Amino acid sequence: MRKLVVTLSFLLPFVGMAQQQKTYSFNLEEAISFALDSNYTAINARRDIAKALKQKWETTATGLPQISADIAYQNNLKQPVTLIPAEITGGEPGTFVPITFGTKQNASATATLNQLIFDGSYLVGLKAARAFLDYSENAAEKTQLEVRKGVINAYGSVLLSEELIAIFEKNKVNLEKNLFETRKIYENGLTEEESVEQLEITLLDIETQLSNVQRTAAIAKQMFNIALGIDVAAQVSFEDTLDSLAENNVQLSFLDASLQVTQNVDYKIAYNLTEQRSLELKLEKSRALPSLSAFVNYGTAANSNDFTFFDREQRWFQSSIFGVNMNIPIFSSGMRTAKTQRAKIALDQAETQLTETVQRIQLAVNSAKSNYQFAIENYKNSKINLSLAERIEGKNQVKFTEGLASSFDLRQAQTQLYTAQQQYIQAMLEVINSKAALETVLNAPQLINSNN
Repeated sequence: MRKLVVTLSFLLPFVGMAQQQKTYSFNLEEAISFALDSNYTAINARRDIAKALKQKWETTATGLPQISADIAYQNNLKQPVTLIPAEITGGEPGTFVPITFGTKQNASATATLNQLIFDGSYLVGLKAARAFLDYSENAAEKTQLEVRKGVINAYGSVLLSEELIAIFEKNKVNLEKNLFETRKIYENGLTEEESVEQLEITLLDIETQLSNVQRTAAIAKQMFNIALGIDVAAQVSFEDTLDSLAENNVQLSFLDASLQVTQNVDYKIAYNLTEQRSLELKLEKSRALPSLSAFVNYGTAANSNDFTFFDREQRWFQSSIFGVNMNIPIFSSGMRTAKTQRAKIALDQAETQLTETVQRIQLAVNSAKSNYQFAIENYKNSKINLSLAERIEGKNQVKFTEGLASSFDLRQAQTQLYTAQQQYIQAMLEVINSKAALETVLNAPQLINSNN
């Protein structure tokens, strides 16, 4: 046994390391599918639907038969004393005799069946439970759309950081080579010290940006892990490239996509609100209607001075009651009228909000299409600008080497190239993100339907 304990204590650290070293590998679509199942917010959204289903049954069950049982036992440690006229027992008139009634101990058991026959609020409650379930499903759909968009943004941000790291490292290597050669030329007295200093400034700037983007990449990966619902320290490899995602997301057909307002999740949620307010109005009106219920019970009781209730000779006396209850609202001093009017005002507000939501959705679609079109145009222009900046920097590199251009001219061309590189990478990410935003407004993925 001792050997087993020692062996386990030796192996446990390695088991923990194996758990910590769990790795993942995703392309973008795989990451989205994984997140829709494991994202923390998505998990709770599904739980909200489960809660709504339970609430729907809870409401339904209030109109179904309800059976309850009551078991009671009493032991009169001091039985109550009652005074009766003494002449009843042959005593002197005007005096009283103390006497106790009943037995010292008694027990009873009763079962009651209650059944609601009619209640207007119950009928409205059934519809309200269904409306709340619809709302929970629509809220889950919105959550899934937001999770999808969040994963796309997070995935792209990681790829952006990795691309920047690669570019800065490449630029750093080139600058270090230029600086080394320029120092040698300076040491031979063939160039000014300023040329070396200009390159040192540029190199220092690149090193600073490289350190910053390396830290940013680590944070971006952690944010991506949270979006997927996995441990922030988990190792993830990314199968897609930023360039391939950008090319795949350039789809001009989306700019011609028509809006089905009723399919937009924000419209669905706003419409749910009007349904709820309408049902609240019906509920207040239903309170003026009578309610009717019935019950039947069956019971048995026994009495004894000693605890003999489990004895075979103990006598039990049966009883049963059937009854009908009707509650008729008559006068409430205007309270029901005020509640009904308040519910009507709330319904009017919800309908106004629905109208505003339709307009806001239309504006959101137009804005998303505009942003997506700009992102595509900017991406194409940034690609051209990068090519031009590379040629300009190359020409200035040759001129500087041959002594035909100053270090200031070279630094300016290099800075222009570095800016064009970053703008191009950022433009690729904007294409991906803007398309995801447009798809979210159009509800193009139809995620709730494909995952139910």
